[in-house]
Formats: sequence, C-alpha cells, structure tokens
Amino acid sequence: MTGSRILALGHHQPSGVLTNDDLAGIVETDDAWIRSRVGIRTRHIAAPDETVDAMAAAAAAKALAAAGLAPQDIDLVLVATCTATDRSPNTAARVAARLGMAAPATMDLNVVCAGFTHALATADHALRAGAATRALVIGAEKFTDVVDWTDRTTCVLVGDGAGAAVVTACDDEAGPGIGPVLWGSVPEMGDAVRIQGEPARFAQEGQTVYRWATTQLPGIAREVCARSGIRPEDLAGVVLHQANLRIIEPFAERLGAVNAVIAKDVVDSGNTSAASVPLALSKLVERREIAPGAPVLLFAFGGNLSYAGQVVRCP
Repeated sequence: MTGSRILALGHHQPSGVLTNDDLAGIVETDDAWIRSRVGIRTRHIAAPDETVDAMAAAAAAKALAAAGLAPQDIDLVLVATCTATDRSPNTAARVAARLGMAAPATMDLNVVCAGFTHALATADHALRAGAATRALVIGAEKFTDVVDWTDRTTCVLVGDGAGAAVVTACDDEAGPGIGPVLWGSVPEMGDAVRIQGEPARFAQEGQTVYRWATTQLPGIAREVCARSGIRPEDLAGVVLHQANLRIIEPFAERLGAVNAVIAKDVVDSGNTSAASVPLALSKLVERREIAPGAPVLLFAFGGNLSYAGQVVRCP
C-alpha cells in the first residue's frame, strides 16, 4: 500500500439548538448583530451528560456503517479534541470501548480548531508506513463547556458536535486519496486563541485572528493545492474551518476556487472547533453536493495559530 483514502464519513450533533434570539436573553446581543459579524444563526448544544466521547462514538458509528465495516476492522483511532475533561483514559480509548473494538492504537490530538486535519495527516502517514491498515479519524468538541456565557464576543460563536472519517490504506492508483499535508504554526502569536485558567475558558483576539486568516491563509492553501497537483479552479469543494462566515467567503474568493462548493455549515452549527471540518464535509457528502472522487480542499486553523490542510478525494 502506498497511500490512503477516506472510505466514508459520519457526523453527530446534539438535539439541543440555541438560536440567536435565545442568546439575546443571556447576553446583550441580537440576531442582526451576530449575523453581521460572524454569519451564525444557530448552534447545537450538548446536554450536561452528553460527553465528548459519546458524540465522537456516535459520529464514528455512522461512518463505520457507511463504510460497511465493523469496529473490529479498525486498528487505529485518532480523536482531535481540546475539550475533553479527563487526561486518562483518553477520548480515543473511550470511543474504542464504546464501539467494542478489539485492540486498536488510541491517541488524542489537541491542535484545537486545526485538530482534524492534523489527525487526518497523522493517520495518512501511519497507513502509508504500514503501522495501521484502517483508521477512524474523529473531530469532537463540547465547546460550550469552556465558553464564558457573559462574554458576547465569544459565546455567540460556539457549538458542539462531532465528525468522523474512516480511512484505509490503498494503492494511490486505486481511487480517491489523501494528498500531502502542509502544516505549521505561528508560535509568537499562539496566545491569540486560548483556552486556559481555572476553570478553563475560551478567549481570543478576534481581530488579530481575522486579519491573519484572511491575508495569510489563502496563499498557504494555494501551496496545499500545488502539492497535490490541483489548481484551485479545479477544486470541487472547499471545507475551511467553520469559524466565521466573514473569513470563509473572502478566503474562497482569494484562493480562486471559482467552481467549488464552499462549506458554510457555520451558519447552522457555529464554531465546533476540531469537529467543524469533518462535520461540514460529512454533510456535503450526505447531501451529494460533491461527486465521489472529486477533489476537495480541507483546511483548518486556530489555537496556537496552527494550520493544516490537504486535498482529498471525496468518498
């Protein structure tokens, strides 16, 4: 095996929905203010007893069913999350236990909002190296656990949920594949997005992140495409981290993805951090908005001012 590909996707969102009008009863804000600044209408909110690993397992079970595989067929589980409350057992181990897996390697990755694309690249590398044959790659967050509900600049942003991908080793010539990753960070600006303190609370320098994302990331994304031999105008889809509609739309325009379906799940789901990319991609596939085998750019950014992107073939 010389490569890897996504076999199937799945996603899960809590049944609870928080609208902009609901938020107006919590903090000084309103629907027009929120939509004009971030483009969000609603977000899904997990119940107090709905844990990160429960949401991750629900998304993973759907991805496995779509792939026609059993939990025992998986030998690597990677979960990208920054909101798990316990250090051990990790979220990946708890997902494996919930699904009744045999003896997979289980690892959590904390790269905040860029977690899923980092985890997907890690799975790709493991499969190419022969260290695993099939992997579950999951992004799952209960971001509402770490938000300050008195801060109207951040509490309007976040939502909860999970997205999962089943990834398998393959011959690069055999079908849809995962392209080379381009990843990195801006350490000197790492505090621009943070979850810290006791209790841990999410905060950010919104204007700093906005300027960096809209000016620097399109050029990096073009290099991601170049590494896969894809021109931006040939992309069938673009799934950017769902942070803010005012970042997503200018990013796609500056990238030059003129023929691509642009994921805008942020409107209905809010910012779900590491869950946002697989959640948005899974919905596009479920709605059949992108043809199987078509090239899709996945690109995420966030805490640490980390970023990672790759071009994948749509399952």
